[in-house]
Amino acid sequence: MPSICSSSHLRTLASPTQSNPFSNIQRTRSFAVEIVDFGYLNIPKTLKQDSILRVGVNEKSSRVCWVKAAANELTVDFGDSDGGDEGRVGGNGGGGGGDGEGEGEGEEEFGVVMNFGEVLRECEKSGVKLPADMMQAAKSVGIRELILQRYLDLQGSGGIIGFLMRQWPMFRNRMIADPAFLFKVGTEIFIDSCCATFAEVQKRGKDFWAEFELYLADLLVGVVVDIALVCLLAPYVRIGRQRTSGGFLGGIGQAASSLPSSVFEAERPGSRFSTKQRIATYFYKGVLYGFVGFGCGIIGQGIANLIMTAKRNVNKSDEDVPVPPLVKSAALWGVFLAVSSNTRYQIVNGLERLVEASPLAKKVPPVAMAFTVGVRFANNIYGGMQFVDWARLTGVQ
Repeated sequence: MPSICSSSHLRTLASPTQSNPFSNIQRTRSFAVEIVDFGYLNIPKTLKQDSILRVGVNEKSSRVCWVKAAANELTVDFGDSDGGDEGRVGGNGGGGGGDGEGEGEGEEEFGVVMNFGEVLRECEKSGVKLPADMMQAAKSVGIRELILQRYLDLQGSGGIIGFLMRQWPMFRNRMIADPAFLFKVGTEIFIDSCCATFAEVQKRGKDFWAEFELYLADLLVGVVVDIALVCLLAPYVRIGRQRTSGGFLGGIGQAASSLPSSVFEAERPGSRFSTKQRIATYFYKGVLYGFVGFGCGIIGQGIANLIMTAKRNVNKSDEDVPVPPLVKSAALWGVFLAVSSNTRYQIVNGLERLVEASPLAKKVPPVAMAFTVGVRFANNIYGGMQFVDWARLTGVQ
């Protein structure tokens, strides 16, 4: 079946005998549109005023369109590129817009798309004011019921979580997509810190307290790495129209934004990912992990080297071990995170997704939490042993 979506015009698909119940159907940008083939678009012939409907347009290009009914007008808004749809709400960290397949499942899990009036009523009930980007999304395309409810619940919790939900969109979007996000970050930091402390005590022995500042520097850098390891692969919702700049860098940013957050990220309404996109994600996240590892290696090892050098200027000893090479150590961290950590954490995320989607975990949520603790503990132990091997092979330690 031919696509009705084009960069310059849309074809009328109506048959001569088919009547058009809407007197004016228009595109909000550069050209007018007439759509009468309701069977192809799955648009009901009667729509409530101010209702918003998301429908698939082209199965091959994965474009979508939003249809908004108001009196005798039907406003149709199409995605700007094949990789995504404009103004989608309730997708998570992903690119390809849905083609209509699986929407029934999405409706069941994430609820219907609430229009602006419905969103305002829910906010008034909860006494919560939406941030500007969510308010704009509600006006343009609506917000999924579950997305709105999670935001209202999390902001209403108060304390540091409520503050971060209001002030930090990156945190907010990840918490909405995965309510266990903060638990996973805390679990990663706790396990890694405990394992690192145990290893440092065993390695330094009686000199642990004398070298406490070295341990503390390693620990603080480790916390930063832990947060990055979890955040870079965490799913997140995209709210409102995604703005991209032109030029080469703008194209790269748009391509990156169309990728899933992790290789095994689940598909949700507004987020459909091809095999090529998932493969590209592995290499893209590897590059990001590499930058994080190299940067943290420079900072962490640099601080440790400064402390070691200062101490030896005051009290020299023949038993002092050589100061580790700064750039070589940072490069090792970069390669290790890009290859080993990237691979291991992609697998961890995939296993967590399988468990969280299981009927048992949905009935008993602590099952998924217990699995997260177990699999991340095993991952940290194995990763720590592997890093020691890599460090010895490269001569860093």
